[in-house]
Amino acid sequence: MLRVAVIGVGRIGKEHARIYASLPEAVLVGVCDIDRVRGEAIAAQYAVRHYADYRELLGQVDAVSIAVPTESHCEIACEFLKNGVAVLVEKPIARTLEEAERMIRCAREAGVLLQVGHLERFNPAVRALSTLLVEPKFFEVHRLGEFTERSLDIDVVLDLMIHDLDILLSVVDAEVCAVHAVGVPILTDRVDIANARLEFANGCVANVTASRISREKVRKLRVFQPNAYISLDYTRQELAVYRLMASADSGGRPRITDERIVVSKDEPLRAQLEAFLRCVREGTPPLVSGEDGRRALALALHILAAIQEHGRRAGIG
Repeated sequence: MLRVAVIGVGRIGKEHARIYASLPEAVLVGVCDIDRVRGEAIAAQYAVRHYADYRELLGQVDAVSIAVPTESHCEIACEFLKNGVAVLVEKPIARTLEEAERMIRCAREAGVLLQVGHLERFNPAVRALSTLLVEPKFFEVHRLGEFTERSLDIDVVLDLMIHDLDILLSVVDAEVCAVHAVGVPILTDRVDIANARLEFANGCVANVTASRISREKVRKLRVFQPNAYISLDYTRQELAVYRLMASADSGGRPRITDERIVVSKDEPLRAQLEAFLRCVREGTPPLVSGEDGRRALALALHILAAIQEHGRRAGIG
């Protein structure tokens, strides 16, 4: 059994603690949070110790989840990696590419696992989608959420859109060659709603929209490829394929058929943590590596730069 702990038990971190406490292959040693009231409440819930300083956990754990604000990812992750502790760090991997590279280097030099928490990779519908893609030509993606006080230290591109950027980078077999993006702050001083058009070297195009000021939660991805249209709902874990087929009943004239793909539903976060611990035990590479996290961060930062340039040209901000 692996000894684990969670650093940061806010909205996301407390879910890590919940799942670790329920896994037979793990022992939740404790939780760490600088908010003593919150940390002690979560610790009491699972009958474990609360730590005010993450350094107190060194030597007591084999693996940790880091779910603190992005600005602290690099410092905390590197401390654990240097001391031989496997790390799962929430997305985005870091604030800057330099910090991401430092984390990757620490993991490599210590020979320790570093995984990035792009949990949509573990969504059963996404896993099923990857088996259906054949030369995708166009993606239309919407990730909309209601306004909350979480993750206001980063723009919506790094908060929400980066999930879909990671998925696109994992399923399109080509590099991004052009980025066009717009975005505006609405309720904060950072970008709250953004749209990006990504052009890949193989001709594929993706139109990606993210907002944290919507009245409803929407998590959908649509793919268009030769003779097929695929619709994916991340939240409902539903997948449908619409194909152009010749019909004998209509004299060979084409018609649209639809097929609902059977998806074995699962909690993506649970699947992610189970996979993380399995990789720690077996010494195998993670599904979402530090390099994957860096690649998604690089594209997100490119989009933010394009938004800033568009705003400068338009005289916004």
